[in-house]
Amino acid sequence: MKDKKKILLLCTGNSCRSQMAEAWTRHLRGDDYEAYSAGIEPKGIDHMAVHVMNEAGINISSQQSKSIDSLGMLEFDYVVTLCDNARESCPYYPAGTELIHKGFDDPPTLAKDAKNDKEVINIYRRVRDEIKDFIMSLP
Repeated sequence: MKDKKKILLLCTGNSCRSQMAEAWTRHLRGDDYEAYSAGIEPKGIDHMAVHVMNEAGINISSQQSKSIDSLGMLEFDYVVTLCDNARESCPYYPAGTELIHKGFDDPPTLAKDAKNDKEVINIYRRVRDEIKDFIMSLP
């Protein structure tokens, strides 16, 4: 049995993108990775993220928004920043940690300009599916 790599999925609020990425990683790549998510400024779980992940058959309602500081001294093989703010604010990690950046649109920000509920849900679904594809492409 191979050892799982520890992966941290990091964004600003740990409310939407990183929560979806953590869930997709556990669901699709659980044999390869031990997944964690955190935020620079945690904000609580986004209810629309919960909704669209439920549509995909993954329940994230019990996941919690957490600060990167709450992870203590865990060592990660990979740290993936999912937004530019997280990339710019990413703390120092030891030389053995591979840093990966893949920015995704922020659904709550885009939803503010949506004309109706259908546009809102489609924004969340699009980002959910883009994150899924990215997780599948990880080494």
